[in-house]
Amino acid sequence: MLKQRLQQRLVQKLSPQQIQLIKLLEVPTIQLEQRIKKEIEENPVLEEGREEEEEKFDEQNEEEEYESDQDEFSLEDYLPDDDETPSYRLASNNYSQDDKKTEIPYSTGTSFHEHLKLQLGLRILDEHQQLLADYLIGNIDEDGYLRRDIEAIVNDIAFSQNIMTDERELLDILEIIQDFDPPGVAARDLQESLALQLKHKIKTSTDEVDSGLNLAYKIIRKFFTEFTKKHYEKIVLKLNLGDNDLKDAIDIILKLNPKPGSAYSNPLNKNSQHITPDFILENIDSELILSLNSRNVPDLRVSRTYATMLESYQKNKNKNSKQQKEAISFVKQKLDSAKWFIDAIKQRQNTLMLTMDRYRRRSFY
Repeated sequence: MLKQRLQQRLVQKLSPQQIQLIKLLEVPTIQLEQRIKKEIEENPVLEEGREEEEEKFDEQNEEEEYESDQDEFSLEDYLPDDDETPSYRLASNNYSQDDKKTEIPYSTGTSFHEHLKLQLGLRILDEHQQLLADYLIGNIDEDGYLRRDIEAIVNDIAFSQNIMTDERELLDILEIIQDFDPPGVAARDLQESLALQLKHKIKTSTDEVDSGLNLAYKIIRKFFTEFTKKHYEKIVLKLNLGDNDLKDAIDIILKLNPKPGSAYSNPLNKNSQHITPDFILENIDSELILSLNSRNVPDLRVSRTYATMLESYQKNKNKNSKQQKEAISFVKQKLDSAKWFIDAIKQRQNTLMLTMDRYRRRSFY
């Protein structure tokens, strides 16, 4: 049986503008510039630049009503008042628009291939060998493997570099590169990479005889197929091992790096990175002055072209066709979006400044 009843509930919902503001607050300064550029690309009404003082609209815009849209709006909602200049545009950061914008580097970084070439410079090689070694290093992928066939590389060097060589010479150069750090680099497959790492561990081991390392090396070199298929019983029988000996050897193998170049695959190590601070704290005449870093954030404004277009449509609203009314609806939607975005940027700046200023006062006074 259906019954009617009254129920009172308190529900809090976020408007699209509030959601946009929250998302912008999470964006750091270095990504804010990209976010603004993306918005400019998507919204033709939004553009970079300051509002010119001489550009004024003297006429008041009438309310617009048409078939499916009863919303009221005027150009006052989108264009700034002549007597009111937004506070964020009055903020002085003591720099010119033409000033060089320098950032603070915190890591120069070294790429994987640069790391290999630095080690190559420590080896005594003639010019011919140096060229071959450079070419081989260039063919090593980011995981640290040389996945190309040596014969194919010989042909490529002959055609592209006009350098004649053979497989034996390239293999000798490859053996030199395989001795570089990180251990296991320049291997042609996983088995060779693990064997190179174990060989390096045996060479640098402090113990005169490390049976675990030697056993692990023997397993990788002679019983790699059985190891990958986990046929441990076959390995035990062929090498006459105890369970504990095999377990120790397997533990050593499992700790090896299957991708020796992965340590240098982090984007932070590929290129120099820079810190872009959200705030700038300056000591001026023994007084700490806090300012928001907005040097790379462009000024935003609503395009006058679209505003004028909307104004002309409004003056002739009785003569507008259906297509013109659809155009008005589109322009109004983009104007709303541009206005919301500019307001969100202003609120973001004000919120960050208020928050940081309170923290500064509490920390320094």
